[in-house]
Amino acid sequence: MPSARWVGLISAASLALSFAATPQFAAAAVIGTNTPAPEVTPSRLSELPASQRAAWAEYIARSQKQMAFDKATLAAELQPGETPPPPPVAGSGKMALNKDAAWYATPEARAMADTIVSFQTPSGGWSKNQDRTKPPRLRGQRFGNNAETMELNTGSFDAPHDRFWTFVGTLDNGATWTEMRFLGRVQAQIPGKDGDAYRASILKGIAYLLMAQYPNGGWPQNYPLEGGFHDGITFNDDAVAQAALLLTDIAEGKPDFAFVPADLRRKAGEAAARALRPILDAQIMVNGQKTVWPQQVDALTLAPISARNYEMRSLASSESTDVLLFLMRQPKPTPEVRAAIHAGVNWLKAHAIYDKAFTEVSKDEGRKLIDKPGAGPIWSRNYDIQTGKPIFGDWDKSIQDDVNNISKGRRNGYSWYGNGPKKALDAYADWVKTHPR
Repeated sequence: MPSARWVGLISAASLALSFAATPQFAAAAVIGTNTPAPEVTPSRLSELPASQRAAWAEYIARSQKQMAFDKATLAAELQPGETPPPPPVAGSGKMALNKDAAWYATPEARAMADTIVSFQTPSGGWSKNQDRTKPPRLRGQRFGNNAETMELNTGSFDAPHDRFWTFVGTLDNGATWTEMRFLGRVQAQIPGKDGDAYRASILKGIAYLLMAQYPNGGWPQNYPLEGGFHDGITFNDDAVAQAALLLTDIAEGKPDFAFVPADLRRKAGEAAARALRPILDAQIMVNGQKTVWPQQVDALTLAPISARNYEMRSLASSESTDVLLFLMRQPKPTPEVRAAIHAGVNWLKAHAIYDKAFTEVSKDEGRKLIDKPGAGPIWSRNYDIQTGKPIFGDWDKSIQDDVNNISKGRRNGYSWYGNGPKKALDAYADWVKTHPR
């Protein structure tokens, strides 16, 4: 459903925002309250055209079946009354993808690959934030990290429906696609039966990505669906783009995936091609003009949605950078793709910020936005959809117009400003030579 259809419906009420016509860096003010994202549920399917409802109903039913399958498979690993091992401890993945090819045949790499295979969910995905240099998963050990310490009833948009079962299959923080690429590099160095377990895991991962893809071509953050903003089509962490890029490499029979059967490569290519449609339709239109992308969109309507308490609906410079880089990698961009790229780059250029820096001012205060002549360009992470001005969120769901006014912990715990979009502008400088306006 193209974004042009819903953009005219955006209002101060629907976004829970109220703005005054003040300069970009005027006196700080709380200008709105963040509201939660809608979930993908059967009750919402009436929002879709009648011709699309059956496919989405089947998708939701399949997701529920897969979650039940994952839980039952884990439960079957233990005898009745047997105490399960502690859940894995959160940590960095450490799955380097840039080593020399020979390294992936080393005992170190193979040990990591064995751990990766052991933590693959029954549905075929992986959880996030796990140190793959640790030993393999124990019998009965959960696939995801410990979340039961999270406080309930705090109003947190990030609170899972089930603290004992969350992110069990996700694209968040590079999960799933990174594991699959690491296994691809390892198996390429281990021909024969010794590499068969890694190849089987990759094939299972491909089936997972195909199964998790929404009917409209996007991917949720978590699959099986877990509700909340995790059901949204997620541009954050490059989730959709990386899933599509991985499937494209598989379809093209790149060396790490040359073993994949032809029929599965064909399906991977078709899935990657379908991913373009929701990306193009999610580009936000303001006053009839294409702008950039939000961090995530409602899977059913493609309208921008919120995520955590401090992540509000917005024009998102970082996520738009990832989307633009993905679109510029398309080998034969259509006129629609080219128009989306030109418009997105134009918006980034127009909203670049100079003579400011987001930097540490003291050990006590941490980072603040300060005047710094000659600095830049930098971009705010989030811009209001209506005004195009920077906006910032806090744990209390307040939306503010000055990063220096939000709580110290939240100000220093998130990348509110950065120069990441310059990567897109640099890539565009080369891309536009062969794709002029």
